[in-house]
Amino acid sequence: MSHVPATTTNSGAPVASDAHALSVGSDGPIVLHDHYLVEKLAQFNRERVPERVVHAKGGGAFGTLRVTHDVSAYTRAALFQPGAQTDLLARFSSVAGELGSPDTWRDPRGFALKFYTSEGNYDLVGNNTPVFFIRDGIKFPDFIHSQKRLPGSHLRDNDMQWDFWSLSPESAHQVTWLMGDRGLPSSWRHMDGFGSHTYQWINAAGERFWVKYHFKTQQGIDNLTADEASQLAGSDADVHIRDLYEHIEAGDFPRWTLSVQVMPYEDAKTYRFNPFDLTKVWPHSDYPLIEVGEMELNRNPNNYFAQIEQATFAPSNFVPGIAASPDKMLLARIFSYADAHRYRVGTNHAQLPVNAPTSPVHSYSKDGAARYAFASAQTPVYAPNSVGGPAADPARATDGSWESDGELTRTAAALHAQDDDWGQAGTLYREVFDDAARARFLETITGHVGGVKSDAIRERAVQYWANVDAGLGAALRANLVGAPVETGTPATSALPVA
Repeated sequence: MSHVPATTTNSGAPVASDAHALSVGSDGPIVLHDHYLVEKLAQFNRERVPERVVHAKGGGAFGTLRVTHDVSAYTRAALFQPGAQTDLLARFSSVAGELGSPDTWRDPRGFALKFYTSEGNYDLVGNNTPVFFIRDGIKFPDFIHSQKRLPGSHLRDNDMQWDFWSLSPESAHQVTWLMGDRGLPSSWRHMDGFGSHTYQWINAAGERFWVKYHFKTQQGIDNLTADEASQLAGSDADVHIRDLYEHIEAGDFPRWTLSVQVMPYEDAKTYRFNPFDLTKVWPHSDYPLIEVGEMELNRNPNNYFAQIEQATFAPSNFVPGIAASPDKMLLARIFSYADAHRYRVGTNHAQLPVNAPTSPVHSYSKDGAARYAFASAQTPVYAPNSVGGPAADPARATDGSWESDGELTRTAAALHAQDDDWGQAGTLYREVFDDAARARFLETITGHVGGVKSDAIRERAVQYWANVDAGLGAALRANLVGAPVETGTPATSALPVA
């Protein structure tokens, strides 16, 4: 007979029973000094951490990034050197839904990666779209509030969404992506991923470049229809989590090809679009994709809570050879993501195994709840010191510096030649969507805008799409003439989100 381990308390002491609490007599009251009963109930009451305010529902897996091409001319980052292989964690998610929401609501999908590099952890926090709804982080709480729930009824609301979008024209490009076919991916395996932001790469000679990341699915793009998404929301709310887990368990490992767009540093000053505007793409005709390598997911988590729910991704986690850009949304996220983790998971979240770097840590941070990693008693906890503590490297001061470039910082926020809010959204609709996709797109926005109850907001929403494309706006207006105002769920998905 196989050995069955004895149940213990969290402190390791053996337990007599998991079925019967101590009581006064067989039917008497339970006693407070039954410490195992108290431990079980108290632990149960505390077994959840606060869910993420955004990207609450998701799943993920571990894998590797293997570099197959030489991009060392652009960056000295160890994980991108020829032949390098780096372990990673990927987490995919929806944006607006809560922890128990269906995987198939119309929504952008998060595409967050943690690379356990030899020089520390590098986190890349992106989406399955190359752009976003806003370009300035000060609007992010307002945007998310508009996509969540009304404070009174606690219901999702089309008026609130379209009120924000129609008053924020920079959202047009992302909303066009969202309402198109790729707003409903059939699985996480069948969607692309993007770093979305513009980042900075620095090579061994100190030369600087601007870069955008593209992860192209090798499984092929595949999307759901609105009806399929609605049915799955009711029949299998966890279909994307299930799909990823089961394919990896079966040895059918999903893969993505990593490529980058590289812009010479000086080009940013005169490029026709603001290259640091998160609502814009760089057309591939201007900056073609340069292949880097292949990402493969090949290991499921052993414990979802410990390794996925407690995983923390922060764009502040850079490594040598990679740095920030003047992208205002990126600069805001550099603060807000790490701060969210300190609140949600804890001050020492980076010490949890899933978040801990594989490279050595020599930090002057100390104490805080749940700290278990620490230096020797002889190691000083302050800097500067004269007793052998770790020392910062002054050479790092030039790694990624753009703040002193007056011309760049002046022009980064200036109006570039083609820097309007509607142009790229219109190009996406007219030149990327085919006829069938444009017809589906019109049906989707008709259902979504049809759910707006306010005449004024509905009119702004129609004008919003007319600004993207005059013919599209006219077709939407014609579709909405005489359409009844819907008070329930619009036709676009099981529950429309953005």
